[in-house]
Amino acid sequence: MARPQPQAEVLTESVRVNSTEVEATLRGGELAWRPAGGGNGEGQERRLELESEVLGCRVDGRKLKFATFAASGGDNGKGGGGAANRRRGEVVVEMEDEDAAVRWGNAIRDRLASLGRPKRLLIIVNPYGGKRSGRSIFQNDVLPLIEAAGVLYTMQETKHRLHAQEIAHSLDLRKYDGIICVSGDGVMVEVVNGLLQREDWETAIKVPLGIIPAGTGNGMARSLLHASGEPFSISNAVFAIIRGHKRALDVTSVVQGNTRFFSVLMLTWGLVADVDIESEKYRWMGSARLEFYLLLRMLNLRRYNGRILFIPAPGYEDVGDPVEQTTNGVSTGIQEDGATDSNGETCGYVGPSIKEADRRWRSLNGPFVSVWFGNVPFASEDAMAAPKAEFADGYLDAAIIKDCPRWDVVGLMFQMKDGTYVNSPCVEYFKVKAIRIEPGLRVGSSTKGGIIDSDGEVIARGDDGSHSRAGDEPGHLMAYGPPIQLTVDQGLATIFSPR
Repeated sequence: MARPQPQAEVLTESVRVNSTEVEATLRGGELAWRPAGGGNGEGQERRLELESEVLGCRVDGRKLKFATFAASGGDNGKGGGGAANRRRGEVVVEMEDEDAAVRWGNAIRDRLASLGRPKRLLIIVNPYGGKRSGRSIFQNDVLPLIEAAGVLYTMQETKHRLHAQEIAHSLDLRKYDGIICVSGDGVMVEVVNGLLQREDWETAIKVPLGIIPAGTGNGMARSLLHASGEPFSISNAVFAIIRGHKRALDVTSVVQGNTRFFSVLMLTWGLVADVDIESEKYRWMGSARLEFYLLLRMLNLRRYNGRILFIPAPGYEDVGDPVEQTTNGVSTGIQEDGATDSNGETCGYVGPSIKEADRRWRSLNGPFVSVWFGNVPFASEDAMAAPKAEFADGYLDAAIIKDCPRWDVVGLMFQMKDGTYVNSPCVEYFKVKAIRIEPGLRVGSSTKGGIIDSDGEVIARGDDGSHSRAGDEPGHLMAYGPPIQLTVDQGLATIFSPR
């Protein structure tokens, strides 16, 4: 939604734009001009939309220099701030004298300031994610745009796993208008967990977050740009942050016993988790590693025993089978408070509780080929796993594959590129408010379980020949076997968004 612009003085003056004499008018959030004397052809009016096409403006003597980021033609002042084919440019407006330049420059800066753009950002760069390109992306793609926009910043690189979580937990939030992650999705997840561990978590979690894709998956950045009709690119993600638009974002509490983890992207068990995690040995291939390993996995398609209980969203009450209710609702075995975070410390925020009136649990029984719960449409830049997902509707989108021929599964995975796979009769697709996963062993095995993956990180693993205990290995927050519960907290976080 466009922000209402304050009433401002209309400025009109004879100037030169890119060395051409024109009559220029600054009205509201738009700079417009036409060559002196009017006429046709070259006399056509041209314009710049400050909100959607201008990074910043600086005064250089008699000249106003606009740094632009506009669609094809827009950077030359031809108007049209559409999303396609944006590129950087410059429009130079030469005033009659320096006093006029200062007067116009102040007016333009005031109007840019009224847009609510961030002025100071903490930028966390992961130099190890994806193809290890985070540092170069920051230097070559991020820095030129934010400097042209006049945004002040502090850059900090992550040194080890959970470093971003530590940064967010101890950060002086008064110094910044947002926290930006130049990384894959995992660093943003760490930041969310760090903010929610703070004593002032209620204030901390409202600090706007931003994501600039520099990882393997990049599902959050892809989802945000796609929802606004913007092409997926690093520069478009940066410009979305500069513009300062924000939206609410659901946060999911993932809980087992006394252990709690906060998720903003997805949780998977079965095929997709196996492919995501077991393909790490091929990380040098970039995102192509996922398709490559999927084909390898099809040679020995796994199915997993287990059960999923869920509270359906309105309209999905007929999915699955009803679960017998006790006087206290379904016994989940999940502790409602006093949970600890991924470091074993008491959380600032213990997550949402489920109201008694909402405890209308239903269930699906395995075996399962793939279990997927998504908070946003894209799991990666080329996989629309949850096409109906919304950022702040208070629900997770579930996509469950049970009985499906092996090579039909391959077709479904490739149809995930545009989300059409959910139309298959092999896929049960629905929305839920809460989920309880009871993971079991692989079909045909008396010892081996599977992998449960949340936001690209293993949280439980049972494929080592025995059910694991929480904390057995770094990154394994939870045990494979005991129930894991997910509950959605609607719109808890805030994230920069193109519109």
